[in-house]
Amino acid sequence: MNFAKRLFALAIATVLCNMAMMHAQDKIVNPEISYAGNPRSVTIGGLAISGIEGYEDYMLLSISGLAEGQQITLPGNEITDAVKRYWRHGLFSEVSIAADSLVGDKVYLHIYLKARPRVSTINYIGLKKSEKEDMEQKLGLLKGSQITPNMIARAKTLAKKYFDEKGFNNAEISIRQRDDVAQKNMVILDVDVDKKSKMKVHSIILDGNEKLSDSKIKGGLFSKGALGKINEAGKFYSFFKSKKYTPERYKEAKQSLIDKYNELGYRDADITVDSVSQFDDKHVNVYLKIDEGQKYYIRDIKWVGNTVYNTDQLQSVLGMNRGDTYNQKLLHKRLSEDEDAVGNMYWNNGYLFYNLQPTEVDIKGDSIDLEMRIFEGQQAHINRVRINGNDRVYEKVIRRELRTKPGDLFSKESLQRTARELATMGHFDLESINPDVKPNYEDGTVDINWDLVSKSNDQVELSLGWGQTGVIGRVGLKLNNFSMANLFNKNKEHRGIMPIGDGEVMSLGAQTNGTYYQSYNINYSTGWFGGKRPVSLNVGAFFSKQTDVSSTYYNSSYYNNYYNYLYGYGNSGYYNNYENYYDPDKYIQLFGASLGWGKRLNWPDDYFQLSLSLAYTRYMLRNWNYFLITTGNCNNLNLSVALTRHSVDNQLFPRKGSEFELSLSITPPWSAFDGKDYEHLATNYKSATYQKEQQEKYRWIEYHKWKFKSKTYTALTGGQKCLVLMTRVEFGILGHFNKYKKSPFETYYMGGDGMSGYSTTYAEETIGLRGYENGSLTPNGATGYAYDRFAVELRYPFLLGNTTIYGLAFAEAGNAWSDTKDLNPFDMKRSAGAGVRIFLPMVGLMGIDWAYGFDKVYGTKGGSQFHFILGQEF
Repeated sequence: MNFAKRLFALAIATVLCNMAMMHAQDKIVNPEISYAGNPRSVTIGGLAISGIEGYEDYMLLSISGLAEGQQITLPGNEITDAVKRYWRHGLFSEVSIAADSLVGDKVYLHIYLKARPRVSTINYIGLKKSEKEDMEQKLGLLKGSQITPNMIARAKTLAKKYFDEKGFNNAEISIRQRDDVAQKNMVILDVDVDKKSKMKVHSIILDGNEKLSDSKIKGGLFSKGALGKINEAGKFYSFFKSKKYTPERYKEAKQSLIDKYNELGYRDADITVDSVSQFDDKHVNVYLKIDEGQKYYIRDIKWVGNTVYNTDQLQSVLGMNRGDTYNQKLLHKRLSEDEDAVGNMYWNNGYLFYNLQPTEVDIKGDSIDLEMRIFEGQQAHINRVRINGNDRVYEKVIRRELRTKPGDLFSKESLQRTARELATMGHFDLESINPDVKPNYEDGTVDINWDLVSKSNDQVELSLGWGQTGVIGRVGLKLNNFSMANLFNKNKEHRGIMPIGDGEVMSLGAQTNGTYYQSYNINYSTGWFGGKRPVSLNVGAFFSKQTDVSSTYYNSSYYNNYYNYLYGYGNSGYYNNYENYYDPDKYIQLFGASLGWGKRLNWPDDYFQLSLSLAYTRYMLRNWNYFLITTGNCNNLNLSVALTRHSVDNQLFPRKGSEFELSLSITPPWSAFDGKDYEHLATNYKSATYQKEQQEKYRWIEYHKWKFKSKTYTALTGGQKCLVLMTRVEFGILGHFNKYKKSPFETYYMGGDGMSGYSTTYAEETIGLRGYENGSLTPNGATGYAYDRFAVELRYPFLLGNTTIYGLAFAEAGNAWSDTKDLNPFDMKRSAGAGVRIFLPMVGLMGIDWAYGFDKVYGTKGGSQFHFILGQEF
């Protein structure tokens, strides 16, 4: 029995040994796969991967498309396809797949990968800071990203396109890749740009143009040619014009030329041949061969499909008739672009789905028949109005300004007016206020989404200046989103700490130099008093005190030296310590309060507003030698009525619209019923009774003050960044009820920057006239009882948005007179100059102007002057 067991075990061991030997013989390590041999079918017994760190193996294996247990052929397409997949993925610089072993009909594969390097640093060479920032955004090269040949090629293409658009057509761009020795598998990219010179146009060669002369096509010194921005370098006519050549400009110029021919009736005009050839390294020549064709005229216009408006109405609005030149540009404007265009008649009356197609139905010789095919559709009512992006004010504050409310008929005009009202609020980015109109064709309604971008428009002012008595400090706070209700916890919507949300305005200000001058003011205003109707309310109060120096100062060596310095008799210093001469018994104090009310009118249109204001000012003087009254109290109680119209499209940089104001301020005619003989008052200021009678004379001052102001804004070019013409006309008259009791207050202080200064303008209205010293048109104690001012100004924006910057060039003229009967609009003091304005959200408007005054004032020429603007539009 034992022998049989041993014999059986020996047989089993022999079989197992033979099987192991057979298995060992079937396993082939690193087999060579010959593509010359016959393919054999195998099964993937296993997959291994190596060469990549930071990724899970299963993610990398999934790219191959291979899986354990999959039937493949060796050699075969499956392995080749897997390699291609890795290359297409773009993340690997090396890819290979090898067979580790072949065991029977099973193959064990190993995938070898090497990752492409990542970018550690990008150096931009030969570029300005702004150009580097543009390159970073446009090229798509990011630190930490893997770099591929396609990315390098694409970056070069984008860089070349960028510099072509800037006019650097010869720019050379190279992107070099070098290993970063400090970091494994990382590279440094050097983007090296040699911009060369900007490409300009040397010559424009025109062929075939007869109806349009070369000068009409190229333009003149002050006129734009039909080719727009393509102009010849080195020619007199293009002295003020851009001579830069870019492919984009060239494309626009060709279309502009065809548009000009179409505008003149040459409907078939075409550029049959055009070419751009290199003249030298900096210039190209442009050749244009033009086939002008014949000029066409309108023979007949028919209107089809119109039921809302009859043919006569539509034809009258169109304004183009039989026999007129076939002006396609004018036709398009009269149909859809102009404010009184045919399309706006429909769009402002609810016909949102209206469509008009002008169709040429017959052409005979030089005559064209037009058919105006109209689809009117149904009137659309507003369904939903959504307000998005607002986190500044309560939604009810915005909705009360809307002219587009649910249930209303759709109106393009109301849509535009709403955009203007939202911009006027000042709480949102002006350039982003655009309605998103979503028509619902199925039910004939329209949804309107107002996507707003909130901005803070509160202003804080901290400034230091220099005056006659030393350093002057000013602090101011203006809250443009104040809420009086929240101040007293009456608004249920309020959840914050600050009393904000209702769009009201609260301003506080203080100005002082510590000793000689102090001024304080507070104002509150709302445009919706009561919250239900556009009724404005304004309440304000102020106090100021200015103190003089003692008589010792005028006898001091400093004063004498300063006098000599001014008049050329000496060369002494300019500054002295006024504290040594402070005299608290010489001062003027002002206290005032006002209450104003305004109402939006519906006639002549709802841009008009009527305002009433009741104001009281008390002047308290003691030994003040700069006025008709040196000691005593004067009172000014006046009622002001103003009619205004404000229709500008943008508060910071208006492109169109106007501002208009006609106002009257009037006091009671005290002299008519006080029974005093002002004609025979004492006139000798040295007499004992003079000051007493003057005090009695001006205890209650009287006057009637008339003012007219207007500004207009006209865009001279298209687009957001456009050239704008601003015009200004102003007149002012300070009249009297009794010629022996003219008001010494509320006169006009004219000249300079127009900014109120405490030293001389405590009782006057300041009127600027650049190019002359402050107040120089009413100098030496003279008072201005009449003035006028005229100005034209060209403005161009450099930056628009929350921060707005624009430049300006101006010419202006004006004058002031001490007697209203001397007012002469032709007796002008003229000036011209240039400047810049900057609006910062937390600061407000700032600016600087340089102006040159051409005329003499009291023997002194205005000459070159710099003016600084802070917190107001000049």
